[in-house]
Amino acid sequence: MRLPLRVHRGGIALTVSFMTDTDVVIIGAGHNGLTCAAYLAMAGLRVRVVERRKTVGGAAVTEEFHPGFRNSVAAYTVSLLNPKIIADLRLHDHGLRIVERRAQNFLPAPDGSYLLTGAGRTEASVARLNPRDGPRIATFNRELEAIADVLRQFVLRAPPNLVEGISLAALREAANALSSANTLRGLAMKDKRNLLDLFTRSAGEMLDERFEHDLVKALYGFDAIVGNYASPYAAGSAYVMLHHAFGEVNGRKGVWGHAIGGMGAITQAMAAAARAAGADITTGDGVREVIVENGRACGVVLENGAAIRAASVVSNVNPSLLYLRLMPQGSLPPPFLDRIARWRNGSGTFRMNVALSRLPSFTALPGEGDHLTSGIITAPSLGYMDRAWHDARAYGWSRAPVVELLIPSTLDDSLAPQGAHVASLFCQHVAPQLPDGASWDDHRDTVADLMIATVEAYAPGFAASVVGRQVLSPLDLEREFGLTGGDIFHGALSLNQLFSARPMLGHADYRGPLKGLYHCGSGAHPGGGVTGAPGHNAARTILRDHRALFA
Repeated sequence: MRLPLRVHRGGIALTVSFMTDTDVVIIGAGHNGLTCAAYLAMAGLRVRVVERRKTVGGAAVTEEFHPGFRNSVAAYTVSLLNPKIIADLRLHDHGLRIVERRAQNFLPAPDGSYLLTGAGRTEASVARLNPRDGPRIATFNRELEAIADVLRQFVLRAPPNLVEGISLAALREAANALSSANTLRGLAMKDKRNLLDLFTRSAGEMLDERFEHDLVKALYGFDAIVGNYASPYAAGSAYVMLHHAFGEVNGRKGVWGHAIGGMGAITQAMAAAARAAGADITTGDGVREVIVENGRACGVVLENGAAIRAASVVSNVNPSLLYLRLMPQGSLPPPFLDRIARWRNGSGTFRMNVALSRLPSFTALPGEGDHLTSGIITAPSLGYMDRAWHDARAYGWSRAPVVELLIPSTLDDSLAPQGAHVASLFCQHVAPQLPDGASWDDHRDTVADLMIATVEAYAPGFAASVVGRQVLSPLDLEREFGLTGGDIFHGALSLNQLFSARPMLGHADYRGPLKGLYHCGSGAHPGGGVTGAPGHNAARTILRDHRALFA
């Protein structure tokens, strides 16, 4: 195909053309790249996806990490995957099956008390800890759900994009802003006030105002710091808490679950949907540079030197990785480059997978039970979480870290040999870059031992049951999955990096600063998590532009 292009020479407009190998080339076969590819291919476009790793999926993959033991390597649990995307891509027809946890969260405390949440469990468990908090948690959940219900309407649409001057684009975005405002009008005044608090305040302050018991506060406080290198008392942490309330599993809102076969089952189903629609997906081919000619992105050069020319280039990588490493020197406007250089990354996350000879037994609730299917959070108070963050800032990692333990083999016996189990350890807080120039390569195992010892304190014998482990520091997450600074969200979910400011004011419509260049990853609205939403939304923008270009 020849792509027509208008360029100017000496004040005279000329029409030129260049050959394209495909309509769209997508950088990265993570879940958003695959989602975008599937939608574009289903619309009839020629789509090529190139992935640096040997397998599709990005950070949502399942791999064997110890002989006979498989687990979700990085992303590890399901809730935020959008139901419309599941239906549109017919992921269930391509083998995806998601089951709910039998209990949602288990929080043991050092004094032997515990909180266990889930359908029919939460209010009674809270009431045993503090009778006054029992009815309060139901009220707070209703408040969160009322706001989440409205904000879900923004997930699968581009936010209002701020543009300069008076143009058709400006009028279109003004209409988008008015539509967004009308959507928010559906909230009651009380909910609007709560929404303002959730976008601007700290989770810690809001939780201290509502609850008395430490474990109840910690239940929500964990969602405020997970993947967020911050104290629960940091301004804006309340939004991160809200972000994790958007999900659902099998039609049940606010529920977390497990994909049978691990997170790789999601991306394998997405890849199957994309290929069935005609997309070409190549693994083991990293991108060295985006091709830019006459101010337009028109393809990529692979690490092996091969070039792929395309009408559109779509990035599923972190914005800082795209613009600071993959763009030719001098191809970007200096103000844009200066701004993107300040894009804030760093989740404070340390990720482990362990092979277990047996299930753990917790002092607070010994033996087997539904609590072992839940997210097990070893962080008994907001103060504990706050100290963990301060520790990481001062020393490089928390001396008493926050660990969420998930044992997916309690729901999925395909992951481990009979009688054995696998567990995911999602650990906070560690510094994305260690102080004084220290390398994570020199401290990885020390911190891994600390994480296991942290679980051991609540479940004696846990350390002895570990027969194999996979350890991923922030540096490992960056090298292996392209998660800059180990950032699982492709950029912090702070107020200056959300909604119309994600990844930057003026570029919230999934279009980059060059013609033909687009964002479809978690660095675009609505942000991180295994949602598929940025890929879905980017595909709509690309299709609109493609139709206009070739109309």
